[in-house]
Amino acid sequence: MLELFLSFLAGVVAGTITGIVPGIHVNLIAAILISLAFKPYSLPLAVFIVSMSITHTFLDFLPSIFLGAPDEDTALSILPGHKMLLKGNGYGALRLTAIGSLLGLFLAMILLPFFIFFSSHLYGFIRKFMGYILIFISTVLILKERKKFFALFIFLISGILGLITLNFPLIKQPLLPLLNGLFGTSLLTISFIQKVKIPKQKLKKERISKKETIKALSSSVFSSTLVSFLPGIGASQAAVISSSFWKRINEKMFLVMLGSINTIVMALSFSVLYTVGKSRTGSAAAIQRILPTITSKEFITLVLFMILSGILSFFLCDFFGRFFARKITRINYRWLCFSILMLIFIITVTVSGPLALLVLVCGTSIGILTHCLGIRKMHMMGCLLVPTIINTLS
Repeated sequence: MLELFLSFLAGVVAGTITGIVPGIHVNLIAAILISLAFKPYSLPLAVFIVSMSITHTFLDFLPSIFLGAPDEDTALSILPGHKMLLKGNGYGALRLTAIGSLLGLFLAMILLPFFIFFSSHLYGFIRKFMGYILIFISTVLILKERKKFFALFIFLISGILGLITLNFPLIKQPLLPLLNGLFGTSLLTISFIQKVKIPKQKLKKERISKKETIKALSSSVFSSTLVSFLPGIGASQAAVISSSFWKRINEKMFLVMLGSINTIVMALSFSVLYTVGKSRTGSAAAIQRILPTITSKEFITLVLFMILSGILSFFLCDFFGRFFARKITRINYRWLCFSILMLIFIITVTVSGPLALLVLVCGTSIGILTHCLGIRKMHMMGCLLVPTIINTLS
């Protein structure tokens, strides 16, 4: 039991690092662990991966909100999070995502028995109709936009960029330049050019009504369940699905929704591995390699440490949120943007190769164009939705 608890603590520390530091992902750590795994320590390693992965889903909103450096699961949080940061509510924005993550995790654990019972039936149905569901949802979101033609244009050119990037063999880790360009470097470039100044941050807790919270969580659970069964579809696509449920969704609801989706998708990926035997995330794939067959006792152990990781991560998120909120105003934000841009360029070349810079530049251009046209950034998720629709229909 002691080795499991130590693995849990080590996983939380690792998840905190991967969450806060841009460019370091849990999949990288999980891949390294696979090569080190051997049978006597299979369960402790699985506990480490589960704890790290859940912690990461809490902390990875911090760089996207405060620094404008997203990963594939937090890209959509940049716009509402950055807007709240410019109003002095960056800490409040981060706390909303943490609340969503914690409540989403608890809700997922409560519904877990039903999920396990119905998963075998849901798997075939969702796999068959997901392409059509995504087409319908994408159409609804475009029709909601006042500038429908421009929204469709942004959706399609983002989709074309995604298709080319994800199917180009010479670019490693293609999501890194793709999403950083569309959602990260585009915002950082605009902030640098416009000489954005960060106001003094308030350390107050943003309030959200019970009705808004329930709406955000209910749509999150539904969309997260849909995407949990299919490979290549994650939190970003689930967020697009959730957003289509409501005519209007405010910043606070959106952040709670994103936080809950991010954590629920990760938690359910381990449940899908246990029930269906399919891995839908890098972390689940790593556990599948370490524990080819998960027993009921082992699964209950993993669920327990998922819950413990979520509780501890909530307080870690609050601590680091306060720390960043105090320090961010002491830094020249224009030069911080420039430094992060350079860091993203270096990480992109190192991880994905020199050709990835072309993707990064194209994505940045589309992101800036979207901003200038006054179109919601969500339509740039066509970069993942178009390839997903084509793959599921074919």
